[in-house]
Amino acid sequence: MSRELLNTLFVMTQKAYVRLDSDTLRVELDGKTINQVPVHHLGSVVLFGNVMISPGALARCAEDGREVTFLDMRGRYKARLVGPTTGNILLRHAQYAAHANDTARTDLARCIVAGKLQNSRSVLLRASRDCRSEDDAVCLHTSAENVACLIRALPSAKNVEEIMGCEGQGAAVYFDSFDRMIFSQKTDFKFEGRNRRPPRDRVNALLSFLYAVLANDCTSALEGVGLDPQLGFLHSLRSGRPALSLDLMEEFRPLLAERLALTLINLKQIKADSFDERPGHSVMLNETGRKTVIVAYQTRKQEEVAYPLLKTKVSMGLVPHLQARLLARCLRGDAGSYLPYIPR
Repeated sequence: MSRELLNTLFVMTQKAYVRLDSDTLRVELDGKTINQVPVHHLGSVVLFGNVMISPGALARCAEDGREVTFLDMRGRYKARLVGPTTGNILLRHAQYAAHANDTARTDLARCIVAGKLQNSRSVLLRASRDCRSEDDAVCLHTSAENVACLIRALPSAKNVEEIMGCEGQGAAVYFDSFDRMIFSQKTDFKFEGRNRRPPRDRVNALLSFLYAVLANDCTSALEGVGLDPQLGFLHSLRSGRPALSLDLMEEFRPLLAERLALTLINLKQIKADSFDERPGHSVMLNETGRKTVIVAYQTRKQEEVAYPLLKTKVSMGLVPHLQARLLARCLRGDAGSYLPYIPR
């Protein structure tokens, strides 16, 4: 697949070749053109996996100040080519300035939490429709309404601390209901609350693994656009902590981690023997379990989903990259408020 989205050319077709043809970037596969885009339409190029690009195309992008980002097939950041003049320092300066500005930081944190709460509410409502127990359905629907109340309270939050309070209350409501969204294998996958470092049950082990994979994808998306993954707006600064990656992944946790975990359990695609118990009462996915989860995660990323901002469909794996570019536009002042990804 080769798509032009938000002034960025994403090339995901393996063994594709990107070359310069006059003032056009032409994407070829087996000698046939599968896409072509005028160079002046593009702000950057992102290549996934085994995709080649000609020296002429690289030189032209570098001369014009267009970034070329290299990711592996799973979307992990590998490298980025920039020319002698780049806007990344201006983008990072805008990022640091927004962090230092209480109003700007609070507004961004509010948008981030609103996206997470809305997507968490959607997971609860979906489960309430699918569950077989009327009692569970009522409880899940009530939890969804409680999360909706927190969403309505967000505009009145005066600072990041109050916004984090809303997020914490929403997480408590959501995870208090999580066990009711597990419809099968309930004995083997009993969930009694979130725990980590290390996870002490199979559900938490599965969630922690998916969160780690998702955080890596969000870091790649931010690195690819030139933002500093370490400086976030919602999560506090800590040495070695990718705070902005954790910010970006908030809106995707319900969609790419928690819903996938529930699907794997409820469809019995993952079972008790996919986990090993370790000393200290910790539980971890074993090699077979990790392979099962990674395959399911990559399959989910390939699914076409609606992207409301562009009124088109894209693969789910591209959405974090598009959201990172939207965040960059907001920080530069090229767009209004940051709009989290909320499926329609």
